[in-house]
Amino acid sequence: MPKKSKSKLLGLTRESFLAFTAALLCRLLFKTLRLEVIDHAEFLNNPPPEPLIMTFWHNRIPAIALGFLRTYHKNRKGVIVLTSPSKDGDILSGVMKHLGMGSVRGSSSRRGSTALRELSAKLEKGYDLAITPDGPRGPKYSLGPGVIFLAQKTGLRIMPLHACYHRAFRFKTWDAFAIPWPFSKITITIDSYVLIDATLTDLEPERLRLEIILKTNAQHADLT
Repeated sequence: MPKKSKSKLLGLTRESFLAFTAALLCRLLFKTLRLEVIDHAEFLNNPPPEPLIMTFWHNRIPAIALGFLRTYHKNRKGVIVLTSPSKDGDILSGVMKHLGMGSVRGSSSRRGSTALRELSAKLEKGYDLAITPDGPRGPKYSLGPGVIFLAQKTGLRIMPLHACYHRAFRFKTWDAFAIPWPFSKITITIDSYVLIDATLTDLEPERLRLEIILKTNAQHADLT
């Protein structure tokens, strides 16, 4: 009789087990961290009534997922995260669920149009969206057009988020995915809102503008 893994015996898939473990470790880690929030948008004191499209780079997921949401306004309906329809996406989707967030599965190459429809439906219900525009495969700090298209289609504002790890371990992945050291400090910056003109037919200048906003802050933070 073939041996079964412990996760299978517990009724969990490998992805579910890893997601649960990762979420637990994240919660324990972030209890040790010092958090500073710089809010240029006045989001925390005066959040807008309509949903927002939160945008940040893929390698900042841990900081935003727990650091920012630690101060997330209690009157907001919640956050939906766009994750890829892959095995890695299964794990990330599970982690987000354990951290109190929902997810929509999709990317530019798989389920792209379906994901956009699902994201639009979530926005109509009042959820904020969180999108990493260079994920899931990069190139690093290269902003895909999806977030600009979605913002124009819905008429909602984009809220760029940045995270600076003052001490972190960086993995040898395509995006240099980073995990902060225990008992270190994270600075999260909420940038001014970006609104995409509904009459524009050429979205490339707006895509480039948002990419520069996110990239400039990220590259500065990478040097700390």
